[in-house]
Formats: sequence, structure tokens, C-alpha cells
Amino acid sequence: MMAKHKTKQKELEKQKQLNNDYSNPDQYQILRKKTIKELITPSGIDASNIDHLEIISNVTRYARSFFVSTLPRMATFPELFRDMYLFGDINTSIYINPIAESRSQNELNRVINELETERIVAADRGNINRESTLGQKRYEAEQLRDEIAAGYNKLFEASIVSTLFAYSLQDLNRYTKLLETEMSKSLVGIKSAWGIQEEAFQSNLPLMQDKIKKVHTFDRRSMATVFPFTTSEVGHPTGIPLGFNKQTGVPILFDNFHSSLTNYNMVIFAKSGAGKSVTMKTLISRSAVLMGIQSLALDAEGEYSIVAESLGGINIVISPTSKTIINLFDIESEIVRDEITGKTRSVVNVENKVEDVTQALLTMARGSTRSQEVNELTKQIISESVAEEYAAIHITNDPASLYEANDSLTGDVLGKKKKQMPTIGSWYKRILKKAQENTNSDYQFHYSYLIKVMKQYIREYNGQMAYFDGQSTFDLNEGSLFINLDISQLEERFARPLAQQILLSWIWEKYVKKNSEDRTKASKKRVLVDEAWMLLPYPEAVDFLNTMARRARKRNVSLAIISQRFQDFYEKPEAQAVLTSSDTKLFLAQDKSEIQYLKEVFKLSSGEASFLVTCFKGEGLLKVGSDTAIIQIRPTAKEFEFVETNLNKLVQMNKSKNNNQY
Repeated sequence: MMAKHKTKQKELEKQKQLNNDYSNPDQYQILRKKTIKELITPSGIDASNIDHLEIISNVTRYARSFFVSTLPRMATFPELFRDMYLFGDINTSIYINPIAESRSQNELNRVINELETERIVAADRGNINRESTLGQKRYEAEQLRDEIAAGYNKLFEASIVSTLFAYSLQDLNRYTKLLETEMSKSLVGIKSAWGIQEEAFQSNLPLMQDKIKKVHTFDRRSMATVFPFTTSEVGHPTGIPLGFNKQTGVPILFDNFHSSLTNYNMVIFAKSGAGKSVTMKTLISRSAVLMGIQSLALDAEGEYSIVAESLGGINIVISPTSKTIINLFDIESEIVRDEITGKTRSVVNVENKVEDVTQALLTMARGSTRSQEVNELTKQIISESVAEEYAAIHITNDPASLYEANDSLTGDVLGKKKKQMPTIGSWYKRILKKAQENTNSDYQFHYSYLIKVMKQYIREYNGQMAYFDGQSTFDLNEGSLFINLDISQLEERFARPLAQQILLSWIWEKYVKKNSEDRTKASKKRVLVDEAWMLLPYPEAVDFLNTMARRARKRNVSLAIISQRFQDFYEKPEAQAVLTSSDTKLFLAQDKSEIQYLKEVFKLSSGEASFLVTCFKGEGLLKVGSDTAIIQIRPTAKEFEFVETNLNKLVQMNKSKNNNQY
């Protein structure tokens, strides 16, 4: 009995030792019982519905699978399945199986005999059209059979399965209808895998198991059209990592000032909440830190002040109560290059400045109602008075005329004191004086009109919009990585667009002109105009924006236009120069009402247009010159601290940050 007990104890100890031995495969009984499919398939999938699946996790997603039911008679590359491949959040699998030559020959012979029989019947019945059609099909089948017999062609069976994802059932139904509509344009019919959603979803997993087997027959040429070899890589050898190419996963390096670009301007269009501001803040911060590019933002919504603080820049707030003054009449010298001799010289372009000031004063005179009382006679009065203001303080094309006179004859302006510039107030006094001296009845009404409407811009009369009357209270310092001009506290309907126009003129004088035409010495600068659609109702403002877009490249400056309403640009031909003068275009998520205009102007494919309607925040279409790529822009966690604009997310981030401190 003792011997039996010891034997049993030894067996138990041996079994225990085996259980503690991690090299023993018996330890992984649970894993051994599971298949690969069971290990990688999500456990939280509800397949009780017959037309969709629910993927249950932290955030529930909905999935609907499709299969291709009908194909066009002729397959064209790359249009056959391109709309499906590029349609938002969708996965597509294609199972391709070659058909043996013996089987294909037999089946083609059978088809040829059936077609010939039907053709004879049609001929006997006198149906000429059907006879002709069947004869053509018989000829094509014979040609295909002969090509396969000669080794020039081959038949394949292919099953195409797609799965579309959304975060709500309502969105899934909407995307389904949109996908069906887009695919029907290329004569491709798709059907929901009704009743077999689970099998179709499994067929679209990386398990190499086609469980629905809805096959179509292709020859070698038509089979080649299903491959999505249409991805283009966008980017430059140098630059900042702007995002990732969604189709290839490759990082996209973007250099706003690369020599391959015909100009350095860029436009960003997207609906509200699509990530315009986050994208631009990411671009500004990364280009400042990695490339030393200086940026200036005309901030219409007050979103860029935190970027200025983070980059150690300058934040200037312009409001009815602020003491900051921007003088519209400020003028600077500029460097011009003689096209014949190649020599450079410094000049003061008074004529251009008079025109810029006149345009801004015209916008002021028209007011928010865009009064029709302002015409060419009004413009003439304004222009002559502006020119007289500069002439009164003896400003000419000579840079030395910008400074107080002294006894030196050398022409050197170093150490001299700059003259006080004219102001809107001094110009208004000149108008008052000229109105009193005027004897021409044709001008009387226009003088009277200007005196009445321009009074609100004059500080001496406590005008409610007098924040641009007076000498400028600050100057733009060279070398600041980021300067933010915040006009968000101004009235939106008129005061804000007026401020945009005046500040653009002032930025041109104080910021853009300082860049030399010599690229080896000029710094790289960017001027950002946020919510540019506000300018479009005012023709003088649009004209200056167009002029700035055309002239910026010569100053080594990039003009960046951000807007959420492309339709306004589309319907205003005067604004087209901004688009044609921008070599870089970024389209983030678009509203359905806007997509047709974008598609028409920028020649987007149906797949690209569909993607822009269905893509998520931070995803979009980047066009650099003739190259296009689908981009996903993902700021880092640290960048999100100053680029995020969603108030709810900011509250969550602050709570998380406070919790981590304890």
C-alpha cells in the first residue's frame, strides 16, 4: 500500500512540474482551442440585424456590407471601382481566381452555340436589331475564345465585397444611398448583402475566405482595371510633416516655399468643424519651429492668440475699446529690381499707396448697406484728396522724403526722424475744406455724402468706428515667429470685413514690403486671412486681395486664405484670381451643398467628391500643383493643447490635466 501511495504522489508531483513548465504546450489549452478567426475577430459584434452589423466597443460603430451585382459592358481604368475605393470609411476586398483554359474554352463554346441559336431564331422572326446584337456578341465571344487558345488572354472569376462604416445608423443609411448613386454613374450595380451580413463581413476580413461567392467573369484586360494603382504621392524632399497619406500610410512633407511651386499661396476650404483652424495652427507652429517661417494671422474669430503665446509671438487686439491704432495712411519704401540692368533700388510707390487708401475709403463710404450713391465721382474726390495729403507733407518717390529734412546732402536716411503720416482725420478735414471751396454743382452731392457718412470714422467727433484714425501705436518687429491681429471683437457684418481690408493694406506696407526680392536674403513669411468670405461682398476689398495674391510671390510671401463658404468664391468671378494664384489647395470635409462647385472648378473626380462629403475631421484632399493625395492631419498631444478649438474638448482636456496634477 505504501509503494502504491508513493507512486501516486510522484505522478502528482510530475504533473505539477509539467503545469509549471511554460515550455509545455499543454499550458495553452485555451489558445489551442481557438482558431485564428476567433482570435482576431472582435467579440462585440451584434449580427442580429439582417441588413447591418453593430460593432460594440467604447463607441458603437455600424457596418453594412455590399457585393457588386452588375458590371458595365466595358471596364475602364481607373474609373471602374475608383468611387468605391475612395468613398470615406470603407473597406473593399476582391477575390480573384483564374479559370482553367479547358473550362473557359468549353463555357465559351457553349455561349457561342446559345448565341448563334438565338440569332437564328431572331432572324426567322424578322427581328433585325436583336439579330445584329446577338451577332456582335457571338463575334466577341469567338474572338475571346481564340485569344485564350493562343495564350494572349485568360478568364478569371472575381468576387467584390465592400463594408461601409459609420457612427450612427442614420449616417450609415445616408452613406449607403450616396454610394449606390455614385457607383451607378459608372454603371456598376451594388447590393446590400441582405440576410448574409455576417458572412459578407467575414469575407471582408483578412482571412482569405470568400463566404458569399457572388462572382463575375473578367478577362485579363478587364481584370487589370480593378487594381487601385491611382495613388499619387504629394510632398517635397524638405519641409514639415503635415500629415499622412491615407492610401499609402507615408508621411507627407510639405514645403510652402519649395522651388517646384509656381507660387507660394494656399487656400483651405472646409465646412464648420472640419478642422480648418487646427490644420492651420499645426502648419504655422511646425513651420515656425522646424523651418523658421514667420507668420502673421488676420484672426477673425479670435482663435490664434494661444498660438502666439506658445510661439513667443505677438498678440494684438483691435476693438472699439482698445487703445491700439492702425493708420491706413502708413507708407514704406520698397526695393525694386531693374529688369534690364538687374540692379536694385529703393523707392516709395506713392501712386500705388494712393490707390490702396482710396479703395479702403470707398469701402468705408459704401458702408454696410453697400450704398449705390458711391460712384466714379466719389472715387475721384477721395483719390485727389488722398494724393494731396501725401503731397502736403512732401512725400515723393524718394525714400528720403519719408523722413524729416536736415542739412545733410548725402541722402542717407539713417538717424533721421520719420514724418508723421496723414490720417483719416486729417483727410476728413481736407474734404470739409474742399467742400466749402467747391463751386461745381456736379460734385456738391458727393462732398455732402462723404461728410455725413465718414464722420463715424473720425476720432475727433467720437465716431463709433474711429479705431483706425490716428498715428499707428505700434510697429511690426522683424523676426517674430508669429504675429496675431485679433479683430474678433469687432462687429461681424461690416466692421470686421472693413478691418480685414485696412489691415491687409497695412500688412502689405509694414510686413510684406520689408521682404527683399533677393531670395538669398529674404525671410520666408506667411500672411493668413481667416474667414476670407467676409471680404467678398465688398469689391474694393476683393480687388486688393487679388492684387496681394498676385504680388506676394515676388516678396517671398505666402498668402493663405481660409474659408468655409466656397460657393461665395464660385459665384464671384472677381475672386477667381485668389484661386488661380494658389498652387496649394487643401479641401477638408465639405457640405453637400458646396461639393458640386468644388467638383466643377477643380475638376474633382466623383470618388474625390464623395470622399470629401463622407470623410472625418482632419481628413481631406491635398492638391499641390498637379499632384493629389488623401491626407490625414493628426496633431500631437502637446500640439492639441493650443490648436484645439472645440470648447467641449478643451473642458475635457483641462479636467484631465487638473486630475493628473494630484
